[in-house]
Parts: sequence; structure tokens; C-alpha cells
Amino acid sequence: MNHKPSLELMFRRIEQRDDLSAEERSILEDAVDRTAVVPAGSDIVREGDRPNRSTILLGGLAVRYRVLRNGARQLTSIQVPGDFVDLQSFPLQLMDHSVGALSECSIATIPHAALDRIRVSQPHLGWILWRLSLLDAAVHREWIVAMGGMPAVGHLAHLFCEMYLRMKVVGLAKEHTFSLPMTQTELAEALGLSPVHVNRVLQELRTNGVIAFDGKTARILDWDRLVEIGEFDDKHLHLNDGPRTRHDRTSEPEANLA
Repeated sequence: MNHKPSLELMFRRIEQRDDLSAEERSILEDAVDRTAVVPAGSDIVREGDRPNRSTILLGGLAVRYRVLRNGARQLTSIQVPGDFVDLQSFPLQLMDHSVGALSECSIATIPHAALDRIRVSQPHLGWILWRLSLLDAAVHREWIVAMGGMPAVGHLAHLFCEMYLRMKVVGLAKEHTFSLPMTQTELAEALGLSPVHVNRVLQELRTNGVIAFDGKTARILDWDRLVEIGEFDDKHLHLNDGPRTRHDRTSEPEANLA
């Protein structure tokens, strides 16, 4: 590799919630061993794999998914640029789901051996990697709540709200507009609905002047109304926590166990 790949989008995601020094940025960039372009529709990592490296999404959209016995596919998350799409393969080793390229994706990989050295020698970076995996888990929990407890139109509205904010954090959304290259079938796989049902709820949101969506780009026309329909609360994204600096951690008083 002749030059370091830019991990700027991942750094933006991290710095929304924690501090990151120039040295730590360099350590993460130097840990990258490969970059690649993955065609749309291809797998980045497959269920049953035992990867020896974890993947950072540099560009494009990816999805985590499982395929059922009947051939149906259920998406369990959408990954945006700046995400570690399979960080859990470092401690867990075995992939219990697949990660596929929803659009053409550019990726970078960091060997697990390098992540282990970072964990041991860079406690703050180890903390950050742990926190990234916890943020992924928070999004998964919110998806379960939305799928199990919301009407279809609310679930879809919630998804548009979440995707807009996640893309905005890494600088890929503005003026309530962002790229979302998803067919109605893929939206159905994410929402646990039929494509016909997805078409109906999309039409409802369009007719009511809430969103405009053409399968490539989503534009939110009425944010407040979309938030209301989706019962959306961004606390699971932890965007307003503010940076938690080293000083914050080291200066906290020990718990009084007396």
C-alpha cells in the first residue's frame, strides 16, 4: 500500500462521542492492511466465516443479514460509511450472520492481530472500539422494538429518521437529503414486510408530504411529522452525550461501597 486510506468518516463517528488524538488517528490508519472495492450484491463477509481481520466501510452502504431455510432474507441492520461492519468477529471469531454490499462499497480491513495490539497497548482506543460495538447493539435493540411494536408506516418513518441522522453524523446528509439506494424489496427485508406493504406505506408518506424517495435518494419534506409518525427518539444513537475525555474518566470518584 502506497498511502494510508482515509478513515475520516469513522473518525467523525467516534468524535461525535469521544475525543481522539492525532496519534490515535495515525495508529488506526497504520493498522489498515488492505483496501478493496466490493461490487453491489456481493458479500463482504459470510455467515460461518472465521475472519482474521475486521472491515471498515469507507463508502457505500452495506447490510447485515441472515437467510432463512425458505430462502427469505432478513436484514438486521444497515451499515453506513464510517462503520466497522464486523468488529464483533474480533472477540467472537465465528460470524453468525453475513454482511453484504447494498451498493458498491469501498472498504478497509484491520487484522485482528493489530486490533489485539491496540487493545493491549492503547487502552483509550480499546475503550473506543468497545463503545463502537455497544452503539451497534443499541441500534439492533431499536430495530427490534420498531419491528415488534410499531405499525408499518411508523416503522418505515423510524428507519428514515435513523438513517438520516447516521448519515448526517459522517457528513453524508444535508438539508434533510441523503443517499439510500434500496429497492422496495430490500426495504421489505429490513422491515419484515412484503414489498406490496412497503409500497403502500411509502405511498402514504409521499401522499402526506412527509418524504420523497425514488429508490436512490431520500428527501425528508417534514421532519417533525416524520419524527411523530415514527415515534423517533435518537437516544439510542447517543449523539448528544458529548465527548467523554480521558480527564472525565480518570477524575471520576471511586464508588463508596461502605
